[in-house]
Formats: sequence, structure tokens, C-alpha cells
Amino acid sequence: MAGTRDIFGSLTIDKLPTKSFLCSHVRRHQQNYVSSPNSLPYSRKSTLVQVKKVVAAPMAAALIKAETPVQFKVKALVTVKYDTVENVKDMMFRWLDSDGHTAQRGVILQLVSTEVDPKLGKPKLSKETMFQWSRNLKVNADKVTHKVQFLVDAKFGVPGAIIVTNKYHKEFYLESIAIEGLVHFDCNSWVQPDRVQAEKRIFFSNKAYLPNDTPVGLKELRDKDLRQLRGDGEGIRTLSDRIYDYDVYNDLGYPDKGAKYVRPILGGRTQPYPRRCRTGRPPANSDVNAESTVTRYMPQYVPRDEAFEDLKIAAVTEGKWKLMLSSLLPSLKEAASINSDVIRTFSDINDLYKESAPFELKSKNEFREKAHLPRMLNKMINESVQDIFKFDHPKIVSRDNPSCFLRDDELGRLTLAGMNPLSIERLKVFPPVSKLDPSIHGSQDSALREEHIVCQLNGMSVQQALEENKLFILDYHDVYLPFLNRINAHHNRKAYATRAIFLLTHLGSLKPIAIELSLPEKNQNVPAKRVLTPPVDATTCWLWQLGKAHVCSNDAGAHQLIQHWLRTHACLEPLIIAAHRQLSVMHPIYKLLHPHTRYTMDVNAQGRRLLLNAGGIIESHLSTAECSMEITASSYQNWWRFDMESLPADLIRRGIAVPDPTQPHGLKLLIEDYPYANDGLLIWSAIEELVGTYVNYYYPEASSIQSDSELNNWYHEFINVGHADICHASWWPKLSTPNDLVSILTTIIWVASAYHAAVNFGMYPYGGYFPVRPPFMRRLLPNERDPDHASFFADPEGYFLASLPCLSEMLHYISVLHILSTHSADEEYLGDRKDLSNWAGDPQILEAFYKFSMEMRRIEKEIEKRNADPKLRNRCGAGVSPYELLLPSSGPGATCRGVPTSASL
Repeated sequence: MAGTRDIFGSLTIDKLPTKSFLCSHVRRHQQNYVSSPNSLPYSRKSTLVQVKKVVAAPMAAALIKAETPVQFKVKALVTVKYDTVENVKDMMFRWLDSDGHTAQRGVILQLVSTEVDPKLGKPKLSKETMFQWSRNLKVNADKVTHKVQFLVDAKFGVPGAIIVTNKYHKEFYLESIAIEGLVHFDCNSWVQPDRVQAEKRIFFSNKAYLPNDTPVGLKELRDKDLRQLRGDGEGIRTLSDRIYDYDVYNDLGYPDKGAKYVRPILGGRTQPYPRRCRTGRPPANSDVNAESTVTRYMPQYVPRDEAFEDLKIAAVTEGKWKLMLSSLLPSLKEAASINSDVIRTFSDINDLYKESAPFELKSKNEFREKAHLPRMLNKMINESVQDIFKFDHPKIVSRDNPSCFLRDDELGRLTLAGMNPLSIERLKVFPPVSKLDPSIHGSQDSALREEHIVCQLNGMSVQQALEENKLFILDYHDVYLPFLNRINAHHNRKAYATRAIFLLTHLGSLKPIAIELSLPEKNQNVPAKRVLTPPVDATTCWLWQLGKAHVCSNDAGAHQLIQHWLRTHACLEPLIIAAHRQLSVMHPIYKLLHPHTRYTMDVNAQGRRLLLNAGGIIESHLSTAECSMEITASSYQNWWRFDMESLPADLIRRGIAVPDPTQPHGLKLLIEDYPYANDGLLIWSAIEELVGTYVNYYYPEASSIQSDSELNNWYHEFINVGHADICHASWWPKLSTPNDLVSILTTIIWVASAYHAAVNFGMYPYGGYFPVRPPFMRRLLPNERDPDHASFFADPEGYFLASLPCLSEMLHYISVLHILSTHSADEEYLGDRKDLSNWAGDPQILEAFYKFSMEMRRIEKEIEKRNADPKLRNRCGAGVSPYELLLPSSGPGATCRGVPTSASL
């Protein structure tokens, strides 16, 4: 008679019970028509053999002779996860659904075989089975496992898919299904009621298949599932949809609110830009090309499975409450000091932050101190209550005496080990040369001359310093200059196009030796170009501090807009959309990439609604104001290149490294103590090794790459649709060989994980003390023809403070930085994959992931060792914060460490 080996024919032999054991077990129980669901065993072998022949014993022989198909009961465990926030409400729905409506309500499941019925030419199917919610579910339960049974023919084959229909009124989260403990389905998806979405949901087993290797019984379903995810490009998307499609950035402005809130559409010939996820919201009333705003009745759409989960929502909500609490601070201070248009003293700034150390007993006469313990406790309580409304000390301050000025050595160090270590470049030509079109922007010759810096070169000529790779630059001239007239038209926004020149000292640190400040040649009373050098007296000291503040302000804007938003979130979104549209969930490349896409689309959608929109947080708190997104579009068109997004290519492009096959990573760093690059190369190499092993396992030769239709469709759509405006650029990497794929995937994983961690989770620790890193400046430097020149001479400190944002503006800004820099409790970190069951039958892949996890731990120890090495002055020293942003692990909170797998927050 047919046995389990016939049902699960293609499973590995070592996972099956012996034939004699199976036959004796079936004979022993062949009288039972239906087994008790409460008797489901948990041992794999014993679970497998708990299949029941659905024929009565006296008739069995006759039915078999008549070749009537023998049927068996196959058991499964279905795990459903519940939304803890609405658990009580859900239970009410389940209770009502189960009361007198059991025939109409439930979840219907049907197994699909990997084999095709030779008579029908269609996949073999089990009988439909149903499970229903229990009335006895615990209110605080976040997940429940249901026991179900499927009725299948003896020659059913291996289950490869499950079709799910939700007959209830509400969605539910299907976490997993395990068939007889041997075939696993990690579903991790919301299933909508069939009255909301008529199409039945398809879930595939964990086993990965390339398109050409797909079992014949699953091919049609594989294509059908992808068609469902693509949608038809029509209609308004609802929160229950799981459709991935493209659109331009026409949702940043609010034209119906007036001309002040109109923003250009990003994406197209005039403003090239990556594509975002299409929402289908109707056009604005006053502009048919602009998408209408998000409302309570038409909320922001992301595909349902991309939305934040409970713990992430809780973390974001907590951050919002902290933001609200910070706004209560004015009630605890004098309104004149907090709401004043200018900061009066440095102490007003320092009062925003908690004390640097907790209260301690330090008196020599401990007995006498203890006598006044109630008084001390009262003082501690009062201080704690006050601290509720204060901010933690940012990393840039907490390990040094609070200072409202950024030291020269610290400015140099933070360009290598701060929140933006991505902009520093080697200076290759002196004076620096602009790439702006002179016919549009006029002559842009630099005002820097050799006499400005030669005295700082320790006896070298400028040419010698260039040849010996001793000069470096933070160059924001071309980024800012085209937008300065619009920026400076604001009464409270004043900016320059800045260049800062650094000298690499013999100690391996960077020393700023000149700052160039440029303006459009417009106002004769204000010099278009100005050069500052290290101070020699009181006046030049204050001018130098103001110049550094403008450099840091520009760096803050470029970091947030270009290095962070553009290079990670914006440029990753079309890749994620293309992956869902073109790569089946069964595809091994989809499985590899999926953890690296977690939450990114929801973060981006909320970013467009709250951060990047007209009048949003970015426009309100950065010097770039309403030009902010146009600056990102300009950088995307003129500078961004996917082939330069790998860490080695980026370092070479910036002139920070040169190829050297004798070095461990094939590169020689020209700044040896460069914490971001040193630590990043460790992680880059580990990712590259993992991806190399993975790709070569599935694609042993070039022909297997070329014959993979889904892979090629994904990469083609990512370029030609997701980046349609620059798709014809010659620099796009080819995808023809396994090595090509390794390079592409390593770059994607690097950008989504370690690169993003380096630019995201240091925002508050390194940017939360705004006097040393102001997001915008409110005054230009004084000059002799400036009416404020006399006030500068009389009170330079007051002039500096008046140039900074006021306290009320900064309270909101640093609160947002803290939220964006915080890890949630459900963060998944590099090296800690949760989905290894996808490769349960592939020991080579499991070994590769295990080695990668061990390498992350080794890297963590190596970084900690480096941070304790006094020879590395850019990460170790008196008052110097260790560089921890690329330490792979972290706990929750604003820890300034930890590398999540995806570009989240």
C-alpha cells in the first residue's frame, strides 16, 4: 500500500521512517477515520508516520484492487501572530465570527504538490481544510499555534505551496506552517479577508528554486504570485494591498495650500531622480501633476508587509512622546530665555542637557553626610524630575568638557570618525577647481592661494604636499552655490559655498589650515569670496570659529540630504520594488536580500510625509530650506553612480585609497588611521565572502546567470524603471557572470547595512550638540562694510550666538535626531539572520552564514581593540570618543553602535 515515502517522495531518505515501521503503524491504526488533533506528536519521525488511511478495514482490499486512490491524513501546525495593540478588539471579532457562523467563517488551507497530476495536467491538490479561532485565546497572547489536518492522495508528492483563504472579517498575520515537521513554510505575511482581496494567497515552502529548477507543479503559481505583486498600475492603493509599483516624487508639495508649498516633481527629464512606490492617490485640486496630500481618510500607502511591526511602532511612538515632552521645557524655564530670537549665553545651551555624571557621595565624613540623607534624596529626586525634560549628553560632548566651540583637531577627527565620514577627499589640484557651468554660474575660480596655506605645511611646498598626499578637502562649493541666492533670501538662513582644506599631520590626524567661503557675485557690499586661515589674534579667532561653524552647517546638510537620504533610502527603494515584482519569494537571491529590505519602504514613506515634505522637518531645520530635495536631485544627476557605491570604489574615487594587491583588502589607505574605512573594510570583506559563497553555490557558471530570467528582469527593471532618468549611463555594472552578481549584491547589502549604520545612528551622538554642528546659520561673517561689524567687535560672543539657531528651533531638531538615531527592540543586526530555515537542506549555505556570524563577532572584538589603542589618535585619547558606529551588535536606544541588516531607524 502507499506510504509516507510515496507522499513525500522527494524528501531526503534520512528524514523518513523505515518501511516496515510505517506499514506496521498504518495497519495498527487503519480502523481510525479521523485522528484526534490533540494527539499530534512533536518528534519528527513520529509526526511523519501519524498519517491515517481513510478507508474502512473490511473494504480496503476491494478498494485497492479497484485502484481507488488511497488517502491519508497529513498534520500541520499553523502559527498565527496577533497585533498586541488591538488584541482585545480582534478577540471580539473572533468570538462573534465563531458564534453561529462556523460554516461561513474560518481560514481555509489547501496544499499544493510539487508534482502535476498526469491526467489533469494540473498541480496535485489536497482537500481543503479549515481552522477557526478559539474562544479561549488569552488576551495577552501574541501568537497561537493551530493544529490542522490535510487529506491527500497516497501519490501526492512533496508539498510545495499552500493556498490560504481568509473567511473572517479581519486580516491576520500568518507566521508559519509546518507540515508533519518536515516541510516548512515561513510565511510572515498579513492575509486579508477574501471580501477585501478576492485573490487567494499563495505561500511557498522554504526551499529555494531558481526559475529553471522550479518543480512543474509550482511554475504556474510562481508566475501568478508575481503578477499579484505587480498589480495593474491603476487605482488608489489601500493599506491592505501588497502591490509594488513605481512613481515619481510628486508628493512632496501641497499646492492646494498655496504657492509657498509648491515643490517641483522629482523624476523625469528636468529633475532626474530615483522612483518611489506608487500610491495612486488622486491629484491635487490645483495641480493635476501633483499627488494630493495624505489625510486621515487616505493615509500613506506602503505594501502591507512593509509596514512597521508592533515593537517598531512602539519605539517610534515612544520617540514621539519624548519629542512632545521636550516641548514642555519652556514651561520650566523663563519664557524670555527659551523663546527669545537669539541665545543670550552659552549656559542657556548647556541647560538643555543632563548633568554629565550622576549624583555621588564624595564627602570624606561619610557619617555626617548620611545624617542628611533625606535632604540628599530630595535633591536627587528634584534633579531627576528636571532631567526628564533634558537631553542626554551627545557623544561629541560627553567625553570632554562641554565647549561651545569645535577645536581644530576635533573638526579634523570628526571628518574621519564622526557622523559624516563620507565627504572628505584627497586634494588633487590646487587651487580647487569647480565643475559648475560658468555660463550659468559665472566664473568660479577659487580665491585660495599658495600663500594662504604654505606656512602651515611644515616646510613643504604646496606641490610637494600634493605629491605626498598630505592635503585633503571638504568641498561643498558646487553643492551649495547654485542654491545660495534662494537660501540667503530667507531672513533667518545664511549660508556660503564652503571649502575646507586639511593637512595630514605626522600623527595621522587632519588639521584644518584654510576655509574658503563663496557667494554668488551679486552684492557689491559683500565680497563674493573670502579665505580664512588659523587665527593669530582675538578677531581672527572669532572669524575662524564662525567659518568652521558654516563648514559644519554645510556638512550637516550634505550628510542628511546626500550621504544619508539619497545614497541609502532613495536609491534603495527602486531596488526593493523591483525585487518584489521580478524575483519570486522562492528565488535564492530574493531570500538573500529580503532581510536587507526590512522597514525601508515604510521609513521612506514616513520620511516623505514628515521630513522631506514642504514645510517639513528638513526644510524647517536645515540651511537648504525649500531647496533641500532639489539639492539631492542635482547630486543624483551629476554625482551618484551605482558602480561607486561599493566601499573600495568609494574610497578610490575620493582619493583616500589606492589599489594595492599586497594589502589585506586590496587597498592602501592614504590616511592610515581612518576609523570608518578601517572598520568598514572588515565588514565589506565579510559580506563579500558570504555573497561569493552563496552566489557560486547557485550559479556555478556564467550560463546559469544568463539563463535566469527573474534575475535578469530584476536587474533590468531596477536600472531601466527604478532609475529610468539615468538608465543610459555607461557606468552601470553588467550582469553576465557570477563575479558580476557578487559585486552587485555585496554593494547592495553594504549600503543597506553598514553604510547606513555609519551615517544614521550617529546623528544625535555627533550632531545633537548644535553649537559645534549647527544645522543652519542665521548670519554671514561680518565685514567692514557690514552694519553689524561694530556689534561684532563689541561683543563677538553675542554675534556668534546670534548666528546660531534659537533654542526653540533646536529643541525640536535635536529631539528628531534622537528618534532617528535610536534602535528599536526588534532590530535585526548583521550576522544574526532569523530565516536560516530557508536553507535547512543546504549545509554549505548554513555553514557560510555561520562563518559570517562568527566573523561579525571577531570584527566586533577587533574594533574594540582598535578603540583602546593609543596609537590611533582618531579613535583613542583623552576625551576622545571611540568610534563604535560599525560595531555589529547593539541594544535598544541611541547607543551610537550597531549595524542593522537594513536601512531602517
